[in-house]
Amino acid sequence: MPHFQIKLLEGKTEEQKKQLANEVVKAAQKVIGYGDESFSVTIEDFSYEEWKNQVYPNDIIGRKDILYKEPGYEM
Repeated sequence: MPHFQIKLLEGKTEEQKKQLANEVVKAAQKVIGYGDESFSVTIEDFSYEEWKNQVYPNDIIGRKDILYKEPGYEM
């Protein structure tokens, strides 16, 4: 049962988040299969400072062993 955890800088609307979740699920279904009922998605907002001090060093750079797409920026 695939579950996607999406972390974003704050400021996106609820509608944008719903659309993003739907598009992620659609893309995953094309690649790995499974029905819509198999997927779940969470979206968490972070301030710039939280991103810089928590998300980037811990969840991105600190998890290179499971990072499949590296960012094109450094902090």
